[in-house]
Amino acid sequence: MKVSIVSYSFHGLLAKGQIDVFGYLESCKYRYHLDSADIWNGMLPATDDDYLQKVKQALDERELVLANLCVDSAHIWEDDADLREKNYQNALAHLHAAEALGARTIRIDAGVQAPTFSGEQFDWIVRRYKEFAQRAHDNGYRVGPENHWGAEVVPENMLSICRAVDHPAFGVLLHYRGNHGDAEMAPWAMHTHISWDITEQCLAESIGLLRNQGYDGYWGVEHHSAEYEYARVAIQLARVQAVLAQ
Repeated sequence: MKVSIVSYSFHGLLAKGQIDVFGYLESCKYRYHLDSADIWNGMLPATDDDYLQKVKQALDERELVLANLCVDSAHIWEDDADLREKNYQNALAHLHAAEALGARTIRIDAGVQAPTFSGEQFDWIVRRYKEFAQRAHDNGYRVGPENHWGAEVVPENMLSICRAVDHPAFGVLLHYRGNHGDAEMAPWAMHTHISWDITEQCLAESIGLLRNQGYDGYWGVEHHSAEYEYARVAIQLARVQAVLAQ
């Protein structure tokens, strides 16, 4: 069963200094009995080769597949050119990290807080994704944005990017919303985030929708409350596993 837990699910414990990426990997393997990890880069304090080698060793020792590397502060568009370049360099560092860790997919957002892209923004975003997708193709993984903030929340914007990039190594990290956008973006889904809200409200329908379109990736449990995370993640994970088992 291809289920993962996004390490962001433990951001409350991380903020208190009560977990790190190694504790997270230990939890995936021995607390939740999974064969995959799903790392948010907020849990990666460095991307140098020495540190990445330690994380890769921890993955291998626990026989964990890295389903996704989820990257913040690397989104493609920023109005300020210097910040845009800074994000680009961070994206390159994390593409290297994805390759070093053997990630199946990596999420790098498009950016833009407004509900639509300008022509300049759209062209820049598409050009960068084509660059990233070719690199991903050459190294055996997939890359793309997540529909979870700014212009990316609007399905039509995401569909426009998907069609313009038009590359087999490009995909969408589908953050379930329980609306028509889920169905429209399903053909490009490379990974998923299943929130507590979806787990409570329309889990079976959301999973069924993607399964019916042939999705064969990982189902990523993402918890957000920052409270009682070990127990609440266990509940959320069990509900997802139960639906998948039916």
